[in-house]
Amino acid sequence: MIEEPAVVVEAGDGYAWVETQRRSACGACAASGDCGTAALAKLWSDRRMRVRAISALPLRPGEMVIVGLAEGALLRGSLLVYLSPIVLLLAGALLGQAAFAGAGEEPVILAGAVGLGLGFLVARVLSRRLRSDARFQPVVVRRLGENAFPGAMTL
Repeated sequence: MIEEPAVVVEAGDGYAWVETQRRSACGACAASGDCGTAALAKLWSDRRMRVRAISALPLRPGEMVIVGLAEGALLRGSLLVYLSPIVLLLAGALLGQAAFAGAGEEPVILAGAVGLGLGFLVARVLSRRLRSDARFQPVVVRRLGENAFPGAMTL
């Protein structure tokens, strides 16, 4: 399970809205001083993300918690969002190549763009279906005490 510290913003019966600090792995990289990706990550490092998490614990706003997400859910979500548009882009381009052989590159590019658009549509439809599935939602794992970890977030 992938775990992340968070602050409870709102709590309800069986759920809690929590805020987590966005972090990048670029801070641990030795080349982060000369990397453009690390420079961009620093621009967005102060942003917080608000998510709804399943919670069996009675929580109050302002409490520090650990939120977890199953590795399989993260992998499946990543495959859905990244892989489906790319696969349908390539499929569209290949179908365009076969259907419009000898017509030039424009129909192939257009067919690829249509495939990419369909890939984004498929990802959106499937992600909406999976949104209510408990297997793909974060869960409040445990409550933390005051200042339980360095850099504790406050509201």
